[in-house]
Amino acid sequence: MSDSTDKLLDELLAGNRRHVESLPDGYFADVQTGQHPTVVAVCCSDSRVSHEGMWGIDRPGAVFTPSNIGNQVWDEDDGDRIIDGGVLYPIHHTGTDAVAVVGHTGCGAITAAYHVATGAEPPGPRGVDKWVDMLVPVVEEALESDRIDRDAATNTVINQLVEYNVSYQARSLCAAADVPDRVTVYGFVYDFQGVYGDRPGRTYLVTVDGETEREALVDLVPDGYEATIRSLLD
Repeated sequence: MSDSTDKLLDELLAGNRRHVESLPDGYFADVQTGQHPTVVAVCCSDSRVSHEGMWGIDRPGAVFTPSNIGNQVWDEDDGDRIIDGGVLYPIHHTGTDAVAVVGHTGCGAITAAYHVATGAEPPGPRGVDKWVDMLVPVVEEALESDRIDRDAATNTVINQLVEYNVSYQARSLCAAADVPDRVTVYGFVYDFQGVYGDRPGRTYLVTVDGETEREALVDLVPDGYEATIRSLLD
């Protein structure tokens, strides 16, 4: 074992010790024998995205957190596109009635899919390429639409594509036969770069059950949260 590996292991174990020591008595009492998360949050697996921290949640059992590169709600099975089991399990087996698809500014998966869609080679290795390849048709559709400013700076195009992908993934859930009508589907973009506003770490609501019009979304949010509704798309 190298010195760097030994140091990392020490940091991980010490961090877990601090975690254990910080927990109040009974912290896991309500989830010892089962879970009933209120929402499935499909986030990108990017290390800069705090899956529970973004919601200010510090208790177990509140959020079911499947993740992958590009916050995709699907997988492929024998050539068929299916809704991922990490999304469906809590809906069908723990009584969860809401899904939040959460993209983030500066997404590397969207960036890779954009480069492939515009002529570059896949980034590799194969396990990464699989997920990038599933995003490429989404990016191609976006670029062919009138919603992306293709003449803008690349980082602007990427962030517009991030938002487009969130809405696309959310619409896919709304249309999926395996997702019951009782399930509400939200789409957010987590902004840690100040792209949507000047408050890094805020989640911006971009769609609810397929609705993307600002006026309609404003009517859905509680008073005081109107600033969380922004869009980069035309």
